[in-house]
Amino acid sequence: MLMIISLFFLYVLPADAVEKDNRKWQDESVYLIMIDRFNNGDQSNDEDVEINNPNSYHGGDFQGVIDQLDYIKDMGFTAVSLTPVFDNTAGGYHGYWVNDFHKTDEHFGSIDLFKKLVKEAHKRDMKVILEFEVNHVGPNHAWLKDGEKKDWFKSDQDQQKELPLLNQDNEEVKNYIIDAAKWWIEETNVDGYQLQLTEDSSADFLNRFIKEVKAVKEDFYLLGEAKDADEEQLVSFMENGGDGITDYRLASELREVFSQPNQSFSPLFARYAQNETMYPEADLIGTFMDNQFTERFTSNTVEKNEHPGPRWKQALTFLYTTPGIPFVYYGSEIALNGGDEPDNRKQMNFRTDLEIVDYIKQIGSLRSDLPSLTRGTLDVLYEKDGMTVYKRDYNEETTVIAVNNTTKTQTVTLTAEELAADKELRGMLNNDLVKSDDNQYRITIDRDESEIYLLRDKSGINYSYFVALGAVLVAFFIFLGLVIKRSRKQSI
Repeated sequence: MLMIISLFFLYVLPADAVEKDNRKWQDESVYLIMIDRFNNGDQSNDEDVEINNPNSYHGGDFQGVIDQLDYIKDMGFTAVSLTPVFDNTAGGYHGYWVNDFHKTDEHFGSIDLFKKLVKEAHKRDMKVILEFEVNHVGPNHAWLKDGEKKDWFKSDQDQQKELPLLNQDNEEVKNYIIDAAKWWIEETNVDGYQLQLTEDSSADFLNRFIKEVKAVKEDFYLLGEAKDADEEQLVSFMENGGDGITDYRLASELREVFSQPNQSFSPLFARYAQNETMYPEADLIGTFMDNQFTERFTSNTVEKNEHPGPRWKQALTFLYTTPGIPFVYYGSEIALNGGDEPDNRKQMNFRTDLEIVDYIKQIGSLRSDLPSLTRGTLDVLYEKDGMTVYKRDYNEETTVIAVNNTTKTQTVTLTAEELAADKELRGMLNNDLVKSDDNQYRITIDRDESEIYLLRDKSGINYSYFVALGAVLVAFFIFLGLVIKRSRKQSI
């Protein structure tokens, strides 16, 4: 009976998707977590916690992340990215005031618990990226009082206004930071680092860091956090072995386009085209709507009197179906609001509306199942005032994505020259079906809706489907008859 039912479901699942070979970094989707603000799993380490103080600890810790790994995986995320976990100067809830590069912060838990976090993530086939601080230490670091380490810091900075800036051209500093980075990989088995790139970052240091760190573990991912870096520096980072950068310019355009309807997609596609020509591996760039350094995208929508739910759905659809690795900041799935730092780092709430959560599950599943969405070429088929249709091709698979970010229902006609003759588009989000008619595909999308189509051969009557269904029904009635017969024997 179970075999027949399994056969039935096999027939109703799509058979056109191209199978993915070895999983690559561009296939990942990443959930970005600020540890202190995510989930409190162990109240025994709640020292200095002031839940209503935005500049104090809120109690999030490693155990809290471990407890929610299934929640994260269920949304379809294949990796988590964590803010720095190092021991911090008092008040460093965010992790950026490093006090000791070889210890975890006591508010988060022990290094053994962090190792468990990585193991638990790996058990779920999820990768772990750790933000590794290479530029600064905390304001009260012991090195500042060590006369022999005076040359470890940049001398031309205002110590009253900025965190102590490490002199990355100093050989001792290079050795220390690189050795610490290698130690964390060997000790905890993390899968990648995110590095802050600033205008003060030393190219020589970064090149050596990249070479030595990537040699420790195969397929180790290095992402350059690019908020304060220029384009030339970002290109250099990737050309010298760094895998990707966080694209703040794209994020700015994304926020502008999706925070309200009827905005042209042209700046977005122009940025993707620029990335393709500028960077060695554009598919490895980290794409995002917001993060711990920007105001929340939700706040952009609210400022324009827009409901954040539809805006987030449209934005995430685009983010998940265009080149790059999507990084989704914790709380986006509940449209968490917040302005500039620290208001953008509010406490996560797990007891709220699941509308966006369920949608992320849908598009996350499709992104994992359809390699054209993560590895395919990008061709824009239509774009006008908030309505766009584009396709992605990979091997024998073609997906067509339609995003209607306007205030009206939109209809777009595509030709066989743009797709293929005598086929059909099967909608994977809303079960829309568009068949070629006179070598044309007429796509109609409601306002604030999107669809991800799979191009496939035209379907006639699915005889296999009905045969399988009939077999299930026959088997059920036979089974029912046997049960009734047995019960009658037992009653005699």
